Amino acid sequence: MKTLQKTLFALAAGSLLTVSAQAAVSYGNGYTGQPYVGFKVGQFDLDVDNADDPTAYGVYGGYNFDPNFGVEAEYVGSDDADYRNGDLDAKTYGAYGTYRYAFPNTGLYAKGKLGVAKTEVEGDYTVGPVRVSNSTSDTGIAGGVGLGYSVNPDFGVEAEYSMMDSDVDAKLLTVGAHLKF
Repeated sequence: MKTLQKTLFALAAGSLLTVSAQAAVSYGNGYTGQPYVGFKVGQFDLDVDNADDPTAYGVYGGYNFDPNFGVEAEYVGSDDADYRNGDLDAKTYGAYGTYRYAFPNTGLYAKGKLGVAKTEVEGDYTVGPVRVSNSTSDTGIAGGVGLGYSVNPDFGVEAEYSMMDSDVDAKLLTVGAHLKF
């Protein structure tokens, strides 16, 4: 039964990609926007003493109003990192305005984003026989810069460095891929 489910999932994903490729738009042909969704993986750099930096996993989506300007939202969470013989977990939720500069005659582009992000960090550790829990959450200005490559009109990859300026002071380095439709 699991093989049948995997096959049906692969067929559905292939159908979605085919429909997406057929629905791809060129800017200036009467339609000026293009949505996209993607995933990213990377590493948090948290300002937390005695803690390893956790691995980050996330999803993002956005809408390009034209070749240069757009909006983007993302969620990035982490696995548990070592923290004083315990665990550390981080999450960030962000909404951004984006700007892309496409390098002429290539698929390469530079990306900048500026917006607001909420960052949450939770840590659990043991002191003697006592289990201690710490958590902090704050919302602040966030931004990032990145470099991307459009493999084809429907698929691209990006590397990005982001900073969330709040009480948590988190930084995030990621690589990701997105599908445009």
